[in-house]
Amino acid sequence: MTSLKKNIIYNSTYQILLIILPIITSPYISRVLGAKNIGIFSYSQAFANYFYLVAMLGVKNYGNRTIAKVRDNDKELRINFWEIYFFQILFGIFVSLIYIFIVYFYIKVNKSVYYFQLFFILSGVFDLTWCYFGLEEFKSTTVISMFIKIIDVIAIFIFVRDVDDLKIYTFLICFAMIFNQIVLIPYILRKIPFLMPTIKGIKRHIIPNLILFIPVLAVSFYNIMDKLMLGIISTNTEVGFYTYAENITQIPNTLILSINNAVMPRMSNLAKKKDSGNSLKLINILMLLAMFISSGCAFGLLSISNTLIPWFYGKEFERCAIFVMLLSPIIIFKGWAGVLRTQYIIPNNKDRIFIISLFIGAIVNIVINFLLIPQFEGIGAIVGTFAAEFAVCFVQFKMVYKEIDVLKYLKDGIAFIVCGVLMSIVIILMGYLNINKIVNMFLQILFGGIIYTALSYIYIKKTREINKYINI
Repeated sequence: MTSLKKNIIYNSTYQILLIILPIITSPYISRVLGAKNIGIFSYSQAFANYFYLVAMLGVKNYGNRTIAKVRDNDKELRINFWEIYFFQILFGIFVSLIYIFIVYFYIKVNKSVYYFQLFFILSGVFDLTWCYFGLEEFKSTTVISMFIKIIDVIAIFIFVRDVDDLKIYTFLICFAMIFNQIVLIPYILRKIPFLMPTIKGIKRHIIPNLILFIPVLAVSFYNIMDKLMLGIISTNTEVGFYTYAENITQIPNTLILSINNAVMPRMSNLAKKKDSGNSLKLINILMLLAMFISSGCAFGLLSISNTLIPWFYGKEFERCAIFVMLLSPIIIFKGWAGVLRTQYIIPNNKDRIFIISLFIGAIVNIVINFLLIPQFEGIGAIVGTFAAEFAVCFVQFKMVYKEIDVLKYLKDGIAFIVCGVLMSIVIILMGYLNINKIVNMFLQILFGGIIYTALSYIYIKKTREINKYINI
């Protein structure tokens, strides 16, 4: 088995665990803490997330790309790593101090919840996953992170017992994040011996980091700002509904992202070697996979949300069903744009395309949010997110259509959407069966999945994409 396949398996396994664990804990937490407390947690984390993003700047993408390009040269690897990491630590501590100052003087309610979110921010100070990814070292991070996540889930079931345990829940979630990053540090220190960086060396990474921070900031406007605006304009309960609906629809994109993250270092390395042939083959395979997963999950969730959400989260969260239905199509746009971004735009240093597309998406989202959230609350935020994700996907594909075969991807995408629509029709018709709703839901998932997979297989086989396996 090639190292690339192993890395995909390791990272996908971890991401699948991240999908499974919330599936286990969410029904329990939604009933124990309730929508209001979940909204308070989500709002405080959205607030802290901005400080986390500023602390990290663009290092996740920039550091990953840089390490991937110099990993074959021990001297360059050592120099670049310590320059980037020193910058990350110094800037992260500075941002953390600002966060403490703001919480101490300006946060009036749930102050302890915000203080516990400091662990979340500090996890960014010690985060070295960008280096692991750049080195294509996924095994260590996967095994350790999986173990810590499982322990964290067990602790949640043990210590979070009633509606007053929001502080405990916040502490457990955020402390696990920083502990996970600290445990991963020793391996890197053994692999890349310490080298005191120069001020000049650190400074040369500031501008590239800032450039890749711009799209990160733009993304945050429609991934995080929605929750903040909902909390300010609407209620914490509405934030809770929106957050849990988003968590469900994020599952397929998390799986796609795990595959993209595992492959991106290889794409950066191929880009440096100017191996466009193998790069395009990888993009074709990953785009096909992303289209298959995103379309199937989008139409599947849309079709069963009315039964799934009240059963999964509890009757208090029935409003989430509407949110899930409206958020589902976004899965498709995020899946397509994610492959293009991580496998072509970032590895080939096309940061201008990245920045322009995401800023257009951010502007679209903010404008629609201001117009719709006051009247429609969470639904208004969803419309803004939908428009933003569509805009980002459209602009990115529009700006690279001369370099890659966009029409081919569009044709494949439409084919998978048609398969998804046909599956959805069958699932909806099955909903009229006079049997127990929950039993019917599982039957809908089973037969819907079989139908969608069969239709997709027929299309893939007909277009002969199924035979285009690679071994790089």
